[in-house]
Amino acid sequence: MLPTKRVRTKRSESLPNGPVGRFIEHHFRHFNAATLLDAAREYRRQIQTGNHMMIALAGAMSTAELGVSLAEMIRRDKVHLISSTGANLEEDVFNLVAHNSYVRVPHYRELSATDEENLRKRHLSRVTDVCIPEGQAMRRVEKVLMSLWREADRKGQRQFPHEFFYQALREGRLKQYYQIDPRHSWMLAAAEKNLPMVVPGWEDSTIGNVYAAACTRGLIKNVHTVRSGIEYMTWLVQHYHEVTQHRGIGMFQIGGGIAGDFPICVVPLLQYDLKIKSRLWSYFCQISDSTTSYGSYSGAVPNEKITWGKLAKDTPRFIIESDATIAAPLIFAYVLGW
Repeated sequence: MLPTKRVRTKRSESLPNGPVGRFIEHHFRHFNAATLLDAAREYRRQIQTGNHMMIALAGAMSTAELGVSLAEMIRRDKVHLISSTGANLEEDVFNLVAHNSYVRVPHYRELSATDEENLRKRHLSRVTDVCIPEGQAMRRVEKVLMSLWREADRKGQRQFPHEFFYQALREGRLKQYYQIDPRHSWMLAAAEKNLPMVVPGWEDSTIGNVYAAACTRGLIKNVHTVRSGIEYMTWLVQHYHEVTQHRGIGMFQIGGGIAGDFPICVVPLLQYDLKIKSRLWSYFCQISDSTTSYGSYSGAVPNEKITWGKLAKDTPRFIIESDATIAAPLIFAYVLGW
């Protein structure tokens, strides 16, 4: 990894606030609301000063249809890197091709174990208040990806999990099944932009399980046809190092878990393990309903990350203790000038 010459970055035009932004500016004055406004202002400032932003996507945000706003963030160059769980990677595509067969369960808190069992018998997998239909979603996507995996396996080619999804979307292999406005699919927007992505722990997703089964059955001869998590990390090390020669990268984390834990470690990996001087993350915001607690990483305050060499004492950092399905679209709307 050779250092490259630092260059000046062009500042973006400042966006005026639309009706959503004006509402937030006027009403969000204290507590989590004020933190949301501060985080949104700083997100916008980071982009305006030429920094990049990574979204860490945990939870079930794709099934919550975050793509309605996230896709536009990607198209408008407000997102430059995504760290996604395997579930969010696939579930945006499931929604794209099977939305009309989803079953909403508005009174999900009242379901009995028998009710849940009846949903299973109908091949409906529940995610809070909505059920994903196995046949129309999982199996439809599985068929296309299986074809791509086996083709790559025969040719001795290898790709990351998200690259196989990108290939399927770019080649229109699922287009006949689209059931939502394609502009509301963040994966489609990412594929069109060839957005850099890491998908740590992909193996525990539905499609990751399908791939493991295919390898076990001998349908895939080389288990490494789909590239691994360690390879994602080595790619991220190189990417982060190269980009931060010219600008900072901020981290906007939705939820907890591996989608955030995995990429934030790239800085101490560079500095402590590779002995390469590196910028720390230029911004950190986490939306989480995990309240501050002892021993919980998702509930750790950002200051703890300073001791691990991930953030600096002057890094803008925010914790919004709220439901991400409410908070994230508001922040995205503010950043977009809506």
